Amino acid sequence: MSSPETGPPAGPDEVLPAVAPQLRALRRRAALTLEAAARTAGLSPAHLSRLETGQRQPSLPVLLALARIYGTTVSELLGETVAERDAVVRAADMEPTVAGGWTYWQAGASSRGMQALRVRVPHGSQGDIVRVHPGEEWLYVLQGRLRLRLGDTTHRLGPGDSAHFDSLTPHRIAAEDADGVELLFVHTLLQSPTAALCLGPDTGDMP
Repeated sequence: MSSPETGPPAGPDEVLPAVAPQLRALRRRAALTLEAAARTAGLSPAHLSRLETGQRQPSLPVLLALARIYGTTVSELLGETVAERDAVVRAADMEPTVAGGWTYWQAGASSRGMQALRVRVPHGSQGDIVRVHPGEEWLYVLQGRLRLRLGDTTHRLGPGDSAHFDSLTPHRIAAEDADGVELLFVHTLLQSPTAALCLGPDTGDMP
């Protein structure tokens, strides 16, 4: 069984072939060593190395963390092509991508200061680990019920509820219902990745 940090091994039905080379190339573009990038993302250097060599499949929270650090989007990490500066994203053009059990649809264009996603989080997925990083996040529950941990406080959100918070507040999200939860998610990207600060994951249990 894999841990929240390591994620599932890359299997024949789950391989994301563009991820490994993109992760390495974007880290180098950001002028970050393997150790510095891993520390900022709250990962071990060995785990990030396995992601960059394709031995492990990254979860969506890990991809989000790395996207922030490298000042890019999850789509670019996955090697996807998104129309530059297109103000409108059509529903028919939103192709689902699965990473670490989470499913997401790109809901905004690349080369922006924010990234917008529609995300489906299954119940009991490995994505519900605590994160701390610079920036802001906004989320809006579309379907299901969401359990949101902000610092020492746990909030339960239903359809129509939203949250907007500083990402330096330790945070964790999980699906409350067996059918999972679907939400809109917007987060800021870091413009100066080498100046980023991350306190790392908190492995404590969530009530």
